[in-house]
Amino acid sequence: MKVLFISLGCDKNLVDSEEMLGLLRSRGYEMTDDETEADVIVINTCCFIHDAKEESIQSILEMAEYRKEGSCKALLVTGCMAQRYQEEIRQEIPEVDAVLGTTSYGKIVEALEQVLEGRSYERYDSIDELPIISTQRILTTGGYTGYLKIAEGCDKHCTYCIIPSLRGRFRSYPMEHLLRQAKKMAEEGVRELILVAQETTLYGKDLYKEKSLHRLLEELAKIPGIYWIRILYCYPEEIYPELIEVMAKEKKICHYLDLPIQHASDQILRRMGRRTTKAQLVQIISQLRERIPDIVLRTTLITGFPGETQEDHEELMEFVDEMEFDRLGVFTYSPEEGTPAASMENQIPEEVKEERRDEIMELQQEISLEKGNARIGQEFLVMIEGKVADENAYVGRTYADAPNVDGYIFVQSPELLMSGDFVKVRVTGALEYDLIGEIADEYTE
Repeated sequence: MKVLFISLGCDKNLVDSEEMLGLLRSRGYEMTDDETEADVIVINTCCFIHDAKEESIQSILEMAEYRKEGSCKALLVTGCMAQRYQEEIRQEIPEVDAVLGTTSYGKIVEALEQVLEGRSYERYDSIDELPIISTQRILTTGGYTGYLKIAEGCDKHCTYCIIPSLRGRFRSYPMEHLLRQAKKMAEEGVRELILVAQETTLYGKDLYKEKSLHRLLEELAKIPGIYWIRILYCYPEEIYPELIEVMAKEKKICHYLDLPIQHASDQILRRMGRRTTKAQLVQIISQLRERIPDIVLRTTLITGFPGETQEDHEELMEFVDEMEFDRLGVFTYSPEEGTPAASMENQIPEEVKEERRDEIMELQQEISLEKGNARIGQEFLVMIEGKVADENAYVGRTYADAPNVDGYIFVQSPELLMSGDFVKVRVTGALEYDLIGEIADEYTE
């Protein structure tokens, strides 16, 4: 039987999808990307913000048509929307045969087999359980880059966020499990390992009674075949000295950190339930740049949070201008039912949120172009990801670019390059978010 798998949302959700794909393949199911020939359709959903919720609903409704009229014999819905809106899905979309919550994806084969026998299936294990499944995961990221999910859940309870109610409390995966998985990924050809969680910086505090991300990084760096280790989702208040030191000293660890700060006005940070002040953010950023001068910092911001004044927005603009983040993304505030922020007074009109987002992104575009121009003449190690059609040019990334969220470097080369190759490239030009370069030397790897 052929299975069409649709994975929506974040890279943490993608890891869950890859686990389910592995379990299905191990039981003999084939994969397809053509919904017209699929016997089974699985949708791993997201509902973090309004747009993600709408995308998930639309995907379910579209695939329900194939369940109703096509050759599809089973439609399964998993992930965050399945956890949050389980009753609504079953009542309003009867074509859905099975619904699995966020910690129940290990039961995907059981669910499918029961549906194929003509029975519906629902499963919602405790969101505080830690689903450790198998080593049969199928990587879907092109083979040279892979995500390693090091923890589940979150204890921060920011006032705008539903994640703790969907994913449970923070809990780390045991280090031996992660090392075993990372070694297998390296054996399968992964060269860039990207560490993800709702919050990576707290790794190990629940299991080992102290923050242990630095210890995990030291062990991962010993794995042959891994050339880059990248860390995402680091809450700034949890950055600690040992982590900074291991990043500074270990060559395999990219000098890159993703710090989701959300805002810079102390008033808004308090209303968000964040645990930093603007002064503390400045101190943390300064500390990172002083110890690791070439570190690349990415952040995300929210505009239009309830109660955000024009003065708060201007303060955030000044902060972005002063800090000059290398990478920056902006979301407009999305009121999510069941969160404290959704019922706060002084909700901001949608058009104001969007105007403020656009102003910040225009400023960031200038900063990004300025930083790109400053890189002209410099040489970087680049991982090749593909070829530009009909040109002697390739698409790659430097250590400064995480996949799917940051830019690329377009590399001119008369030589044949392969995806996964690491080459040394000299930067010759810059666009707003991307670089242009040429081969500076022979292959380094």
